[in-house]
Amino acid sequence: MTNNETTSPAASLVMTVYNGERYLAEAVESVLAQTRRDFELVVWDDGSTDRTLEIARDYAKLDDRVRVVAAKHLGRTPALKAAIAETAAPYLGWVDGDDILAVTALEETAAVLDRESSVGLVYTDYVTIGEDGKARGYGNRCRIPFSKDRMLLDFMTFHFRLMRRSAFDAAGGIDESFRCAEDYDLCLRMAELTEVRHIRRPLYYYRIHADSISQRMRIEQIHCARDAMVHALERRGLSDRFEIDLQIRGRYSLRRRKTNG
Repeated sequence: MTNNETTSPAASLVMTVYNGERYLAEAVESVLAQTRRDFELVVWDDGSTDRTLEIARDYAKLDDRVRVVAAKHLGRTPALKAAIAETAAPYLGWVDGDDILAVTALEETAAVLDRESSVGLVYTDYVTIGEDGKARGYGNRCRIPFSKDRMLLDFMTFHFRLMRRSAFDAAGGIDESFRCAEDYDLCLRMAELTEVRHIRRPLYYYRIHADSISQRMRIEQIHCARDAMVHALERRGLSDRFEIDLQIRGRYSLRRRKTNG
C-alpha cells in the first residue's frame, strides 16, 4: 500500500476526527482506494480519548500519503481550519471520519478542475447510509439544481466537494466564528467568487447514526445556517429588501414503550 511517488500531491484531503474509532478505518480505506492517487490525507485527531489516534497512526505506517496530527480538543470548526492549514496542495477537500468516499470521487472531481480553470468548486451527489453501511436513499440536497441564488435557502453543495485552493483562499477560507454550518457559509462565499460545477453521480456515502454531529447539534446547525444566510444577504446587497424567516417545526409520533417482561 505504500506510495513511492516523490512528486507533490495535487490534492489535499482532510479528515478531522473526535472519538471516531468505530468508522475511521472504513473512511480512511475509502480514501486510500481512490483511483487518482496523487493526494495526501491529513487525519487530524481532535483530542480523542478512544482508539482513534492509534488507528490513524497504523494507516500512516502503511501508506506515506497519510499524515496524522494529534491535537488537543478544539471542536469541529477550529479543528477543520487548523487541519487545512497543515496542507498546501492546489486542490482541497475533506471527508468526514464516519463517511465513505467512492473510489472515483477524487478522479472525477479533479478532472473538472484540471479541465476548467474558471471553476473553483465541484461537488457530487451522495447517498445516505446507516450505521451498518447499507444504503438508505439518494441524498435529498443534491437533487436541488445548483444556483447561486437558490443556495441562499438550500445547501445543495453538500457532498463531496473538491475546491481549488486559490478560490478557497480568495473566499476567506473557514470562518471560525461558525460553531457549525461552516461549510455552508464557505460555499455561499465561494459561489459568489467562482464558478461551481455539479457531478450528478453519487460519489459520497453520508452516514446517519445516533452519535453523528448532525444529529446532536441539529437545532444549532439551523441557527448557524441562518446566520450564514444573513451574512450572504448583506454581502450581496440584498439585506434591505429581504430577511430570513426561520421556522422550526416539530414532528411527533407515537411509539410503543419498552417493557421489562
